[in-house]
Amino acid sequence: MKVTVERAQLLKSLGHVHRVVERRNTIPILGNVLVRAENARLSLKATDLDLEVTETLAAETATGGSTTVPAHMFYDIVRKLPDGAQIVLEADGDRSVMAIRAGRSRFTLQTLPESDFPDLAAGDMTHSFSLAAADVKRLIDRTQFAISTEETRYYLNGIYLHTAGSAKAATLRGVATDGHRLAQIDLALPSGATGMPGVIVPRKTVGEVLRLIEDNEAEIKIELSQGKIRFTLGNVVLTSKLIDGTFPDYGRVIPQNNDKELIVDKKDFEAAVDRVSTISSERGRAVKLALSAGKLVLSVTNPDSGSATEELEVEYASDALDIGFNSRYLLDIAAQIEGEVAVLRLADPGSPTLVQDKDNKGALYVLMPMRV
Repeated sequence: MKVTVERAQLLKSLGHVHRVVERRNTIPILGNVLVRAENARLSLKATDLDLEVTETLAAETATGGSTTVPAHMFYDIVRKLPDGAQIVLEADGDRSVMAIRAGRSRFTLQTLPESDFPDLAAGDMTHSFSLAAADVKRLIDRTQFAISTEETRYYLNGIYLHTAGSAKAATLRGVATDGHRLAQIDLALPSGATGMPGVIVPRKTVGEVLRLIEDNEAEIKIELSQGKIRFTLGNVVLTSKLIDGTFPDYGRVIPQNNDKELIVDKKDFEAAVDRVSTISSERGRAVKLALSAGKLVLSVTNPDSGSATEELEVEYASDALDIGFNSRYLLDIAAQIEGEVAVLRLADPGSPTLVQDKDNKGALYVLMPMRV
């Protein structure tokens, strides 16, 4: 194999694929990136056996061929080469090394044979549809903060992507929950998604998809089956296994009859929660919301360090209510509100609270209260 490629292009592509490679691997080949040159194209592929990213870029191919080299080291070498450099990659089938040349720099990397590199065989995809990159980004942004990190409840370690709504107003819905909070967002159902199976897309996968989105105007092709999902963004193809489990009936925890409505300026509320929570302990993190007509008092008491209170003018006309929340969870949800005004619908100090954007009904958030 002998191929010449422009540094900026190679660095960008390696930046996309090398992130999938775990730093510590019990299987040596999983630490490598597969480099294949053919037909004036260079393709790079990396996998962790659950997720696979392939990217193709233009190159001058003198001799076709393929090999695998250590991903992070390859990326670091290319990153440190001078900008604008033309990089020559050369591998000889008989010797287990790949040479990297640029200007006066020369490196050789140990290789492992391509035949050992695992292939995440995707099989047949049953459904295929396209979404604007901006929509995919919004769907992930609005839900991923609520993904559970608890390994025992592995079926909560991703975003549940499924169709919802009625036949007339069908939507593509993303839901994530960790048992303390829940995030849900609806997008108009794209053609091709009707009848798709409900799938749980793993946390690492949605994080990588988000990183790959560089142009909000682009289209992302999504293909899926019962066990796999594939995202195609231009020259990048990301294929991932899905979480094999049943997502809980989340509809049961979304409150329907919360009759106390609090309307608050999102920025003021977020800043006030952030200020008073400075006092809260790492363990407790509880902030108390004391509601009365037209007024909200936020307070935190920490026996070890002191207390803080802040008062806000709000729209609230129901009975007085004291309720506590984890301040970090409250800030996470406030950060998702796209408009300027947030609406909190409350019932009592022990029941879940519903949070929405006043203008946009596409997303909703549920937060469990804390005792204060």
